[in-house]
Amino acid sequence: MSSFRSKVSSCFKMHGFTLRSDATKYIVEVLTPFNEVQQVENLDRIIEAIQKQQLSSTMIDKSICEIAIEECNAEQDEESDKIFSVIDAFEIPRFLYNPDRKKFIKEKMLGVQVPGLYGDAKAKTSLFKERYAVLLQRTSRHDLFTPPIPGTHASEQSKKFKLQPIEYLLGSSAKLGEIISLGMLTQMKEGKWFLEDPTGAVQLDLKQANFHSGLFTENCFVLAEGWYEDEIFHVTAFGFPPPEPAKTTRAYFGNINFFGGQSATSVKASVKLQNIEKENEDAMIVFLSDVWLDDLKVLEKLRVLFTGYSEVPPVCFVFTGNFTSKPAGSSNHAKLLKDCFKTFTKLILEFPSIIESSKFVFVPGPQDPGPSLIAPRPPIPCCITQEMTDKFPNVFFASNPCRIQYCTQEIVVYREDIVTKMCRNCVKFPKDADIPMHFAKTIICQGHLSPLPLHVAPIYWSFDNAMRVYPLPDLIVCADKFDPFKVTQSDCSVINPGSFARSDYSFQVYIPASRQVEESRISD
Repeated sequence: MSSFRSKVSSCFKMHGFTLRSDATKYIVEVLTPFNEVQQVENLDRIIEAIQKQQLSSTMIDKSICEIAIEECNAEQDEESDKIFSVIDAFEIPRFLYNPDRKKFIKEKMLGVQVPGLYGDAKAKTSLFKERYAVLLQRTSRHDLFTPPIPGTHASEQSKKFKLQPIEYLLGSSAKLGEIISLGMLTQMKEGKWFLEDPTGAVQLDLKQANFHSGLFTENCFVLAEGWYEDEIFHVTAFGFPPPEPAKTTRAYFGNINFFGGQSATSVKASVKLQNIEKENEDAMIVFLSDVWLDDLKVLEKLRVLFTGYSEVPPVCFVFTGNFTSKPAGSSNHAKLLKDCFKTFTKLILEFPSIIESSKFVFVPGPQDPGPSLIAPRPPIPCCITQEMTDKFPNVFFASNPCRIQYCTQEIVVYREDIVTKMCRNCVKFPKDADIPMHFAKTIICQGHLSPLPLHVAPIYWSFDNAMRVYPLPDLIVCADKFDPFKVTQSDCSVINPGSFARSDYSFQVYIPASRQVEESRISD
């Protein structure tokens, strides 16, 4: 008991707090019934709840601990409501990496004002600086770039590399060989490529460059290897920053909730949700893209789909646009879509078992009504969807991209023809034809859904964090008119259900318990 008491006191001291004797005694009494692992988890929760309170002193008494424990109990009671949630892109928390403290800090804790939709020039430069900071800290921690352990024999050490900033190259007048730099690939002058980081920019010679796997586009971040001479960096090899599995990221930064939602901590830490996920072995999430509700053939196939799932309804149907075959801007397009949702509502009413058990998520496509084509896009206007949401409580009209959390599963859904855009804007197109593999590697290594120039794929500068995928989620759904595919790298699956209306009514089914993806099709 005395050892646990001292452990509690030292844990609080590590966070800058001093416990009074009555507070220490109270916490020990509360945590004693739990096992060792649960004690550590609950102690972290209590400290986190205390940090949220407005404290006048670092001296913690019993009353402060009581309030913190009440909050923790309330959070646990709410976990049953967290089984399924849809997170809007504009509500995703923004974390800034602090290189001095080597941790991510929530923007609100830094006293930064809530960003406006249209940012200033500083917001645009911050966009690329923040992407660079995330990738630099991730790359620096990789085995290839960590310094060797002192005292180990040379034969026991794998080959190590050292990242050099651009200013290191620019500050040298002599020839430098075997250099590796992390920077953004950009064209500062027409027809000439440069590598840029916060310390400067250097012109590149790509004549001898060997491109590793991936889709290398302008404004993506790369590891460039080569030699420096006469103010030109002669590149011999191009690669992406190495990816990092989500469990490795959380081992460094704890259970911070990067993903979004109501909880202050990641749902990955919830034992209750883990058990629910394992128990529901038959739980499914169905993904469809290009669901043209003005096409009679599509409605007929949707009736077949709902009939097939009526006996075993899935957890959720995720429909991504475009929801009409006609583009936005055509005559009476909003009225057409409103009538389409009315027709779709009548179709769903034929299947009461699905209405009772399943949820419906609608993600807008590029040609659906909305304020602009800039990402992230808000949901379809409520004036079009009001009638459907009034009838069905389990219908969610989401932003694009949006995030879905089911138990401990984290899913990102993005509707954009991003594969085609990235292939068109490649610096050098890959030799082999395995485009899905190259695309998935690019998204995962960049930690971003759209690593393209802003004039090709515009993004609201202040909401670039909504496009990031770091730590990596369990599933990334990039709904594209490209052929359906599924690729898994670094414990993250990247899938494309394909165009439902164009590709023989194909769709994909995700099974959270086994993390398997099944490709399906409604044949004639």
